[in-house]
Formats: sequence, C-alpha cells, structure tokens
Amino acid sequence: MKSYKAYKFRLYPNEQQKEIIHKTFGCSRFVYNHYLQVQKETGIKNAYDLCKDLKDFTNKNVFLKEVDSCALRCAIFNLENAYKNYYAKRSGYPNFKSKFSKQSYRTNCVKSTYKGKEYPNIMINLVEKKIKLPKLGLVSIRGYRKKEKIDGRIIHATVTKESTNRYYVSVVVEEEQQIKDKIVPKTIVGLDLGVKDLVITSDGEKYDNEKIMMKYEKRIKKMQRELSRKKNGSKNYFKNKEKLARLYSKLRNHRKHYLNKIANEIVNNHDIVVTENLQVKKMTNHNQFAKYILDASFNALSIMLEWKCKIRGKYYYKINPYYPSSQICSVCGYQNEKVKDLEIREYKCPNCQCFHDRDINASMNIMFEGLKLHYQK
Repeated sequence: MKSYKAYKFRLYPNEQQKEIIHKTFGCSRFVYNHYLQVQKETGIKNAYDLCKDLKDFTNKNVFLKEVDSCALRCAIFNLENAYKNYYAKRSGYPNFKSKFSKQSYRTNCVKSTYKGKEYPNIMINLVEKKIKLPKLGLVSIRGYRKKEKIDGRIIHATVTKESTNRYYVSVVVEEEQQIKDKIVPKTIVGLDLGVKDLVITSDGEKYDNEKIMMKYEKRIKKMQRELSRKKNGSKNYFKNKEKLARLYSKLRNHRKHYLNKIANEIVNNHDIVVTENLQVKKMTNHNQFAKYILDASFNALSIMLEWKCKIRGKYYYKINPYYPSSQICSVCGYQNEKVKDLEIREYKCPNCQCFHDRDINASMNIMFEGLKLHYQK
C-alpha cells in the first residue's frame, strides 16, 4: 500500500544559503499576501488561474526571480488550501502573513530528463548527510542516523526557520508502507490515563507522570520576566526571545521522547491496546488540574498508540468516554457511585468485599470493555 511519509531533518546552511532562504521566505510571503488581497477585491479564483498571472507579476517585481519559482507557486496553492479550510469550517478566514510569525516555504520536486536520465531538483544523500534543494544546492543535514537511504518518490520539501534560530527541512515521500497483516491476538491490556500516574495498565504496572512542565516552569517564568524588561525590538530582546524559545523546544522534545518510550513499550508487549476516549477540552474547562492535564498530553499518547498498533498489525480500541470505569467493580460488576470522589484512591467493594486500587480497577474494566468491542467487530 502506497502512502505519504514525512522525514524531518535539521538543516545547516552556510551564510550564502541562509540569505537565499530568507529571501524565499519574504518572496513567498509577498506573493501570498498579494493574491490574498486580489481575492478579497475581485472574488475567489482558482489557484491555476492565479499561477497564470504570476508570470506578469514576477516581471513587474524583478526581485522575485532571485528565488525558487516553485516556492512562489506553492504559496498560491497554500492560499487556496487556506480558503478550502475556511469553507469546510476547519479554520478561520485567511489572514495576511507577517515576518514575525512562522517562517517557512514549500517547494515541489520537479524532474527533468536528459539523455534518458532523470535529474530531480530535490535529492537526499543520507550517507554523506546532504540534501539538494532548488537555488540552495547541497546543504548539510542531520537526522535518521540508522537509515542509509530513503526509498520512494519525493513529492515536496518544506524549509522552516524556528524561533530557536534553527533551520529544518521536512521532505514528504510517497513510498510503499510496510503495514503488517493483522495478527492473531494473544495478549490484551487496558490503560487508565491519569495525572498522578500517567498510565496505569491492567497488568498492575504504573508509568510515572514526569510533570515535565513543572521541571521547566521556574526557568520559563524567570526568562519571561527578563524578556518583559527588555526594549521591544532591541538586540537583547531577540537574544532573550531565542533563549526562551530553546527552552520551550527542550520541553517539547523531552515530552515527545517520554511518550514515545511508553507507547513503544506497551505496543511491543501487547496485541490489543484499549484506552478511554478522553475529552480533554471538556476536562480542562473550569478545572483546577487543567495545567496538569494539558501537560500530560493524553491525546498525543493516544495518537502514538493508535499509529504504532496500525503499522505492527495490532489492535487499538477507544471505549466510550462516559463509561464509569472507576465506579464498577472489576470482580462482581457492582457500580459504586461513591467512588466518583477523586480523593478515594483505594476502597472495598460493598457487594463482594474485594479490595481495589482505584486506577488498576479502572484499567481492568477498560480492558474488559475493549474485549467486548474486539469480539463485536
């Protein structure tokens, strides 16, 4: 089965390449904003019609010829996608781009043929750690140390400069996805997600909530105070802003690494994985634990579990968010509504006198509910 996959690399451009990248950012933004104004004044037009006008517009603004022409056309198609998202009610009305917001541009992979041999304008060499990009030539990259080459057809590449002052390139490749056939399941696990312990399994195993935000919160607050004292637009302001951005980047990477570690361990050891379909947005409304719930990143963990199960031929289920997993006794099925109180962490079932750990009992009930879903399928 063919599918699209993105590979993200850290870019290390030299000073000349940096200058071209920044020019492309500005020109792509200029084209996007120009045609957004045209759309507002004359009505919505097809992206292909706007591309026909781009040649005359480029001749009037000669500086646009200094950058990759594919990136300018992609800016127009990005505008069309923004309108599509607006009409599909996936986002708001398109806004003009600012040089102070995210800096990026996309360029398509185009192949030319000479003497029966193809010459693409985007190529990746993982052995020499280089990528060839239009107008930039060969740029040093880092990433995917264990891979020697990327199989598949390159579709497009997106060059981004983050607020940390680091450059990245994401390459989208069409390749044969090796999705395994569904296996015959032998093991199942139910997962209860929480704030005190991030994951509690029906096997009785608990994964600590590292409360990653709490580790960085003090330093972030201190740096934000320092930033507020700097004169807006000064050199020291931008230096401080970059330091703050790098701190946030560390936080994101730390969280992503920890969630990946948990998801890999669970999926490797079990054939059926069952979780609650948590409604995080509702959970954080008027909740004193909202900060801790958002820091736990339940949705990110669920997405990782689902994808890892899919590519390994395993099963992943989400149960009804209103299923009272904590209140039901996993031994006799009696529902004890007193357990709604979150302060009750351990209790004895009034019906069968069985002693329960609240979270392990909930994960057992989630497992049984997932088993029902599996056999109903």
